[in-house]
Amino acid sequence: MALIEHTTARIVAPLSAYGAQPALTGPGMSALVAWVEEIAALTQPERIHWIDGSTDENDALVSQMVEDGTLIQLDPRKRPNSYLARSDEGDVARLESRTFICSEDPDDAGPTNNWAAPDEMRATLQPLFAGSMRGRTMFVVPFSMGKIGGPISQLGVQITDSPYAVASIEVMTRVGLEVTELIAQGSPWVRTVHSVGAPLAPGQADSAWPSNPEKYIVHFPESLEVWSFGSGYGGNAILAKKCFALRIASVLGRDNGWMAEHMLLIRVIDPQGRAYHVAAAFPSACGKTNLAMLRPTIPGWTVETLGDDITWIRPGADGRLYAINPESGFFGVAPGTGAATNVTAVETLWGNVLFTNVALTDDGDVWWEGLTDEAPDHLIDWRGEDWTPESGRPAAHPNSRFTVAASQAPSIADDWEEAVPLDVILFGGRRATNVPLVVEAFDWEHGVFLGSNISSERTAAAEGRVGELRRDPFAMMPFCGYNMGDYFGHWLEMGRRAETLPRVFQVNWFRRGADGRFLWPGFGDNSRVLDWIIRRLQGEADAVDTPIGRVPAPGSLNLEGADVPQNDLDELFAIDVDAWLEEAELTDEFYDLFGDRLPAELHAQLSALRSRLIRARLAPQGQGVPQTAKD
Repeated sequence: MALIEHTTARIVAPLSAYGAQPALTGPGMSALVAWVEEIAALTQPERIHWIDGSTDENDALVSQMVEDGTLIQLDPRKRPNSYLARSDEGDVARLESRTFICSEDPDDAGPTNNWAAPDEMRATLQPLFAGSMRGRTMFVVPFSMGKIGGPISQLGVQITDSPYAVASIEVMTRVGLEVTELIAQGSPWVRTVHSVGAPLAPGQADSAWPSNPEKYIVHFPESLEVWSFGSGYGGNAILAKKCFALRIASVLGRDNGWMAEHMLLIRVIDPQGRAYHVAAAFPSACGKTNLAMLRPTIPGWTVETLGDDITWIRPGADGRLYAINPESGFFGVAPGTGAATNVTAVETLWGNVLFTNVALTDDGDVWWEGLTDEAPDHLIDWRGEDWTPESGRPAAHPNSRFTVAASQAPSIADDWEEAVPLDVILFGGRRATNVPLVVEAFDWEHGVFLGSNISSERTAAAEGRVGELRRDPFAMMPFCGYNMGDYFGHWLEMGRRAETLPRVFQVNWFRRGADGRFLWPGFGDNSRVLDWIIRRLQGEADAVDTPIGRVPAPGSLNLEGADVPQNDLDELFAIDVDAWLEEAELTDEFYDLFGDRLPAELHAQLSALRSRLIRARLAPQGQGVPQTAKD
C-alpha cells in the first residue's frame, strides 16, 4: 500500500499532505512496520497516516474534523483554539461490562475482572476488525507515557481510525518522531489497536460521530496488547489512558517491581518552604480533582499539581519510592467543576481545550451544570437540541469531559514531569458513616489493609441497598489488569523493596451527621487535614491510637478560621465499635472472593482489627482511650 508523502511546508496544508512512514531503520522499526502492515491488511483502510506530532499536522487534523462536523469551533475570543464534540448517545462513557482481561489462566484475571480465553476472544475480534477501516484513514500514533526517554516512562503505539482519538492522544501523551526513533532503536513498546467499527462504502456519507453498537475493550496481558472496537469515547478510544497506563501497566509493574496506580500526585509546601509529595487514591465522585488542584485555606501553605489521575511508582537507588504522572494532560469530568468547587480547573480551561458532550452557549462558549450558579436562559444541549432551565433535563451529559494539557494549569509544578520521592499515600472513599475524617495507618502492612478496603456507601440514587458498601480497593477495581488478590500481595512486596516507606493515611471528606449534614466543610479546608498529616511527618502533631488507626489528638487539628463546631468535630472522629465489627464481617465476605490468592497478612490484619475492637468494647468506660502518639 502506497503511503502518503510528507511535506515540510510551514503553512497548514490539508491533512493528506502529511503522514509518510518515518525514514528510520533498525530492528525496532522493522517490527513496527511489519505490525502496521499486518493491521492494515486486516482492517483495509483507504490510507495510512503516520503521526509526527507537529503543530501543522494537528492543525490540519482539527480543521478536517471541523469540516466533517465532528468538532464545533468555539468563539476564539472567549475560548481560543477550543472545540466541542458531541458523541453518539450510545457512546458516552467507559464500558466496564464490555472490558475484558484475556489472560491464559482465568485465575490470573481474578474475580473482579471480566475474563475470556485469549484464543476465543481473538476469534471474536478478527471478523469485527476485518475491513473495519474501509474508506477511512488508519492513523499510526507512537506515544510515550512519561517524558520521552524518562527512567520510569513507557512507550506505546496506537493504531486508530478516529481523528478525535488522535487529537485526544496528542494532549494526553507525548506524541511524535522522537518516540518512533526510540522504538526504531529497540526500546520496548505496547501494541494498541482501535477502530470505531464503521467502515465506509464508496461514496457513503460519514457521520459526525461514527461508532458501532457492538463494543469490546480487550486486554491481553501476556502479549501486552489492547484491542478496542466500536466506541470512539474517552478511555475506550484513548488506549494510552486506563487501558495501557493502568490495566497493562499494572501487569508490567507486577512483573518488573513497580506499581501503576489510579492516584493523583501533588506537592505540598509548608509555610517554612519544606516540600512533601503526596499520592492519593480516590474512587470517582470523592474529590480527586479538587485535591489535585487544591487551594489551601490555611495561610502559608501551597499545593502544586503533579498529576490528577494516574501515578507510576518505582523504588529508587536511595531506598525511597519515587513517583511520576505518566500523562501529559487532564481528561476531566466537566459537571460539578466550577469556581466554587475547583477554581484552578476553571482557570486551566481558558483555551486550547477539547470539550465533549457539554452544552453550547448562544455566544459560542460552553456551559455545564456547576460551572456557574445560574444557568443561561438558552443553550444547545449535548444532543444538539434547544435547552432552557425549564427543559427538565441536564444540558451537559453527566459524564461530559474536557481534555487539556496539564502544563496549562496555574497550579502545575515547574518540574511536574520529573520523578519525585513519595512521603505520603492517601486512600479515601465517600463514607457517610464509620470512617473518620483522617486515620493514620500503624505501619505499611496496616496501610495496605486500609487500601484494600476502600469503599463508598450507596445512596438512594444508586443501584443496590441504601448504605450498602460499594468496594473499590485502592480505587483500582475497574483498572487492575490481573487478580486483585495478587495485586494486594504486590503492594505488600513493594513495602519490602524500599527502605524508607511513605506514611499511609485514610481520609473521608463526606461523613454526615445524624441530621444528614456534611460534618466537614471540604474543598480548600481539606488542607487542614494535609497540615496535620505533614506535621505528623515532622513529629510536630499528636495522634491518638484507636482500634482502627491513629487519629488527631484533641486540639492537634488546625481549625483556626474554620466553622466546625465541637459537636461536629466529635462526630467526625467518633468510632462505633459495633458498627466496625459489622463492617469487619463484610470485609471477611469481600476477602473470600479471592480465595487463596489473598495474602495471609491481610487476614491477620483483619483478625487484629477485630481483637482491638473487642478489647475496646470490653474496656470500662473511660479506660479505653489509648495514649497520645507523637510518631
